[in-house]
Amino acid sequence: MTLGEKIRYLREVEGSLRGLNRPLTQQELMKGIQAETGKAISQSYLSQIERGKRPHMTQSSRTLLARFFKVHPGFLVDDPEGYHTELVSDLRTTEGQLDVWLLQGSERFASDPEVSDVLIKVARDKDTRRCLLLLGEILNTPGLADRMFEALRPEAARANGTGPRRRNPRVGI
Repeated sequence: MTLGEKIRYLREVEGSLRGLNRPLTQQELMKGIQAETGKAISQSYLSQIERGKRPHMTQSSRTLLARFFKVHPGFLVDDPEGYHTELVSDLRTTEGQLDVWLLQGSERFASDPEVSDVLIKVARDKDTRRCLLLLGEILNTPGLADRMFEALRPEAARANGTGPRRRNPRVGI
């Protein structure tokens, strides 16, 4: 990953963390750095870095960006040729990617604690891929998901209007 790609990625993450649901603009980044550190770098300088027109940045700029984004300054350099963060095994890479995706989803659905908790549980399972394939098979079998939900969580099924109704012994219903 190039330095410019890393900064664009960090702007995207920072925008998400700040609840913007979009990347921080370069201008917002400049204002944030000024507000949080009292120091500044120019938007045109940042733009040159992101576009790869300026392959290196000064140590003071690297330090400012690292402080703002809360990353190690050593992260803000181009990765060496052939460098990759993925695991060597294709299966482990798939598992890792699924786990990261599920954990990101759990953060995204933090306002729904049940869904968030389930996503975390699947990500922590030793065989995430198998869990998702099992879910797929359950959903492929007509009516199975409803029957399982009724059996495992009858109170929730009744609340959703999908479960069996209790008979009232006094009225015979």
